[in-house]
Parts: sequence; structure tokens; C-alpha cells
Amino acid sequence: MNTTIRFKLLLMMVLEFFIWGAWYPLIFGYLPSLGFTPTEQSWILSAFPIAAIVGMFFSNQFADRNFAAERFLSASHLIGGAAMLSLVWTRTFWPFFGAMLVHCLLYVPTISITNSIAFSHMKDAQKEFGFVRMGGTVGWILAAWPMTFILVDWNKVHATNTDGFVSWLGTVLASGLTGAALQAGTKWTFVVAGIASLVLSAFSLVLPHTPPKPAAQGETRFAWLEAVRLLSAPFILVLWLVTFVDATVHNLFFNWTGTFLGTAVAAGGVGIAGNWIMPVMSIGQIAEILTMLILGVTLKTLGWRATMIVGILGHAARFAVFAFLPQHQEIIILVNVLHGICYAFFFATVYIFVDEFFPKDVRASAQGLFNLMILGFGPLAANVLGPRLIGDTFNRGGVVDFKSLFLVPCAAAIFGAIVLALLFHPPHKAQAQHAASATG
Repeated sequence: MNTTIRFKLLLMMVLEFFIWGAWYPLIFGYLPSLGFTPTEQSWILSAFPIAAIVGMFFSNQFADRNFAAERFLSASHLIGGAAMLSLVWTRTFWPFFGAMLVHCLLYVPTISITNSIAFSHMKDAQKEFGFVRMGGTVGWILAAWPMTFILVDWNKVHATNTDGFVSWLGTVLASGLTGAALQAGTKWTFVVAGIASLVLSAFSLVLPHTPPKPAAQGETRFAWLEAVRLLSAPFILVLWLVTFVDATVHNLFFNWTGTFLGTAVAAGGVGIAGNWIMPVMSIGQIAEILTMLILGVTLKTLGWRATMIVGILGHAARFAVFAFLPQHQEIIILVNVLHGICYAFFFATVYIFVDEFFPKDVRASAQGLFNLMILGFGPLAANVLGPRLIGDTFNRGGVVDFKSLFLVPCAAAIFGAIVLALLFHPPHKAQAQHAASATG
């Protein structure tokens, strides 16, 4: 793969995940400001996992087999970007939900499409894909930083006497929006995400041509049926169910953390200025890059089960710190580095486990089966439960009981780790491949 193509694929990944990272972290605190009920919030937040589930059963396979990948990517981001931009002015439920659903139905398949484009133009995927895919993590991190200069109380900045650029910059960085002003300003995340989507739409037209891949002779028309049959193997079923628990806990972090960080200390929060919430949350993605570097050594040292257990318990540790130490701002910020362990040691390990244990003819189906939990049912459960728990169950007269709230996913993570420790006993690789083939 020559340098030009490598750079194009890297930039494609940066933009792809920049879009998602721009709007996702702060939307959970924005929706209540529009007066949406917890049920309405759940519907809006569930647009993404609904799209992931639809993608599993239809859109990914349909797009891959019927359209040139770069053209599908361009058309999807053109329409999806327009839908995202429309959210800036939308204040009522049904138009908001409709626009978000349109965006997600078009965006989610592009996660797989970008992978397909990358793999199609690599000579050695094992050596080259890691570098290209790292662009996605970098894109998510980069999406946080425009908000540092957008979600600013400019009236306060203009009213402050500053001497020179350095003094002015310090005032800007220290004047983040809070409270209702922060919620109102969150609409700018849709502007940033929408513009990035339109940029990727245009950039897709200069990506290398990737023609459609018609179904091979004998290939099943509905790949998801093949995937479901894999659950007859007990070790796969256990891991699949624990993946649901971990994916739910993982997404509850995104549901609640932005609100928790921005809530005043007097109300039980951390009191971080609005323009610094997304950068603080992006610490986890920075740690993810570093953790991925040691994942191979960790797997060889601890093995599959122990590595996954450490990943799940990372969630428990982080939520425990949130619950019991909210007054220690530095510790709350620092504990976000556990995101790298949570993601790499569980989700990335699951992907590697599937690739390692399953024969090639069922490998893609197995990956899709676990993505159904990671991107679909897990986030769906979190987005249904999240607004209700923070808006009703643990809301005392408008003040959230964050301690009790965070102990729920903490306990769920510990439960998942125990189930994995007691019931997940994968056979040797050769036996696992034979079992997976037999289920087909």
C-alpha cells in the first residue's frame, strides 16, 4: 500500500469517528433541556443502537453487495450530515427523533464500509490495519477539542481585562459554560459533527475505488442466521451474554458522565466547566491507544478469561470512584484512563478471540454476532435505562443521587466478571473451531 493511499485511509478513519465523537458525549445532558421526557430521551438515544441492529440484519450486507463502497460512503454522509445539521434548530420530539434516526441509519453502516475500503486496499492487513484504524481513535479525541473554544462564556471573556494573547487564551480556557448555558450551547456539537460529515462526503469521492462484492456461490443470503447458530456452543453463549452486560455498563458511562462532570459540587457533581467536559472524557481514548500497545503481552501473560475480567472490573473501579470520591476532582479526571483498559481488555480482546478461535467460514458471522451486543442491544439497554435512572429513580427533587446511581453499573460489572470467571471455559483452539464449524 503506497503512502498516498495509506494517508487517505487514515484521514477517512479520522473523519469517520470524529463525527460520532463530536455529538455523542454531550447529547445526554442536552436532551432534558429541550423538555423531552425520559421516554422520549430513550427513543432518541436508541436511534444509534436501533441502526446497529438493522445493520446486522440488512444494511451492512446490502450495501456491501450492491454499491461501490466509496460512493455509498459519500451519499450516506451527505444525507446524514444534513440530518445532523438540522438538529441545531429542532426543538420538538418527533422531528428531532426522525432526523437522528435518519443520521444513524446512514452512519452506522459506514463503520463497516470504512473497514471494507481499508481492507480492500491493504497488502498485509495484519501489519497495516492497526495504523489506519488508530485514526478512528485519534478522530474521536480530536472531536473533543473544538468544544474547548466553542462552549465558552464569551461575555465573561470580553468583560475581563487581558494583557496579550497568552492572558486572553487563559481567560478563554477558564471561562467554560455551565448549567443552562452549557445545555443550550451543546447544539454546536451538531454543527461540528454535521460539517465533518459533509467534509467526509466530499473526501470519499477521492478514495480509491472499491467495487461491490456480490455474494459468492453457496454463500448464505442471510448471514445472521449462520451467526445465531453459533450460540449453541456454551462458551460462546456465556461470552455473548457477558458482552451484553459489559456493553450496557460501557454505554451508561457515556449516558451519565457528562452530566456528572458538569454538575456543581454543591449538587453532588464534579463542577468541571462545560468546555472541558469532552476533553476530560477523551482521556479514555488516549489511554486506549496506549493500552492497545500492551494488549498482546497481557493476553500471553494472563490469558483470555483473566484479561477480559480485568477489562470488566475496570468499569467497576471507575464507577466506584465516581460514587465515593466525587469531591476529588483530580482523581475523577485521572480515573478516566481506565477507559483504555475497559475497552482494550474486553471489547478488543473479544474481537481477537473470535478471530483466533473460529474458522474463516464462520468468522465474519461471529464478529457480527458480538457486534450486535456491542453496538446494538447493549447500548439500547443503556439508553432505555439511563434517562430513567438519572431522571426519575435517583433524582431527589431535581438533585441526582450520583452515589446510588453509579453503584448500579458498578454492581453489574462485578456480576459480569463473576459469571465470566465461573462459566467461561473456552476449549483449546482446535476444539473451538470444530465446535463452531459443527454449529454451521
